[in-house]
Amino acid sequence: ISTNDLMDQLHLKYEHKPWTETQKLVHFCMDKPLQQPVSNVPDGPLQSCLEKIQRTLNAKSLFSVMNRLESVSKQKGLNAHVSPSGTACYIASNMFYIEIQLEKDGNVIDVKLAHLGEAPVVCDDLLQHLRMKNYDAFGKSLEDLSNMYQTPGNSEMKAKGYLALLALEKDLYSMSLLDRTQDVNRITEVLHGKVGHLVPRTGGTPMNIEFYISPYQVLEEELNPGSQVCGTKAVVTVEGTDTLHKLPLSPLLVDSQAGEDGNPSFLPLTDELCADLSAFFVLKFHQPIPMSSSSIEEIQTLTGTHLVSGIQITGLKLAPLYELIVQSTLQEKYSEDLSTHKSRFFVSLPDCPKHCYFINKGSEKSDLTGALVSKIPFSHPKCVPGVIEILRHQVAYNCLISSCVSEKHINEDDSELLYFEVVPHRNTSFSVFFPHPEKENLACVVIDVITSREVQCHLHLNPQDPALNSSDDFIARALKRCMSVPVVMRAIFRNAAKAKACS
Repeated sequence: ISTNDLMDQLHLKYEHKPWTETQKLVHFCMDKPLQQPVSNVPDGPLQSCLEKIQRTLNAKSLFSVMNRLESVSKQKGLNAHVSPSGTACYIASNMFYIEIQLEKDGNVIDVKLAHLGEAPVVCDDLLQHLRMKNYDAFGKSLEDLSNMYQTPGNSEMKAKGYLALLALEKDLYSMSLLDRTQDVNRITEVLHGKVGHLVPRTGGTPMNIEFYISPYQVLEEELNPGSQVCGTKAVVTVEGTDTLHKLPLSPLLVDSQAGEDGNPSFLPLTDELCADLSAFFVLKFHQPIPMSSSSIEEIQTLTGTHLVSGIQITGLKLAPLYELIVQSTLQEKYSEDLSTHKSRFFVSLPDCPKHCYFINKGSEKSDLTGALVSKIPFSHPKCVPGVIEILRHQVAYNCLISSCVSEKHINEDDSELLYFEVVPHRNTSFSVFFPHPEKENLACVVIDVITSREVQCHLHLNPQDPALNSSDDFIARALKRCMSVPVVMRAIFRNAAKAKACS
């Protein structure tokens, strides 16, 4: 039977039936319990179509808003109930519930959230999502709320997992206040704060830590007042495990003052303050971060988590670090396929010949290997400042290498080119080789990223070649200011041209 004939039969069958009966039939089908994944059951297409219709239609009436709330709740595995008055919706799980108050025209008045054992409080995030009819963001918040209780065990154990997360958040917030002046701005906190720039958890949005931002991102924010460019962030959460870990159930930071060594003082882990839970705390990244094996080992030593065993990284695939940085940069900035293995890139800069960078990625047998890290587990808040510093160091190093990567792999014109080769060294140092501007010999700049805030540079020339009018200190200051290898190379060539003109 053709589609047109089928539609004609459906029209004839239901044209004399009121719309309310059709609505009841749809609700009846939607309320049937599903014993298997939606895609494998007869009601799957019906539910999928209804969700598409609801996403397309703008819920304007009280009835349509309630339907949308019920649909989103069921998609996230939560129960939704409408009050007898029809103007309140309750979305609940075993561990939390959300109360949504609406007017008779469907406008949302108030949204309150209550965790197990806590009094309900107004949740501005959820309220704004619903007032803007952003049901995708509201659904994501419901999902994040449910994920807070994914620790194994009964309701009591899940509640302890939430208490542990609450205690961690309070300790991190207290640490963020250490040595903090009243006039400190966000950028300073991101780059220098003990735990970066901390944004507390609100509603279903987990606490997040912004710990690095590049100079170009800072400049972009300054040129666009009111905008806030997002640096590199980590989400703070708790996850279930197969083994037991001792997690604090109450804050451990003694006071808001650091000790004599500059580090905060914590209470000892006693049975009264802690509990053995099948869970651990996690710093989770929005995009996996390429990290060297040495950085991962440092974090493993600091946190005591078993990410590294000898030279093999459990659960992580080792590869040449530069290959990971290149692939990650292409994926993040240009949405290119991760399977690409390009190593030559053309970078265009104003008032300068085009640069061609060859990135020597090394091999799997080289010393500089690494892995893409998506999350870092830990069990004590004292680990976080040290982990943040290691992450800053790694991301600053990655930022320099990624500055040589572009979406252009083929030179599209015949303009003059300057050639450079980026070669990795041990730890967080690398060399940039290039032809001397006046001679046929090679010149080299060795860049060593000491910390995320300190960079050392050394320019090496053939003793018989003319100087390039760029001191090591000048190169280091320029690099620290822009964190871009091409920009610094342009500055070196400009200084060399000025020196030649003067002579």
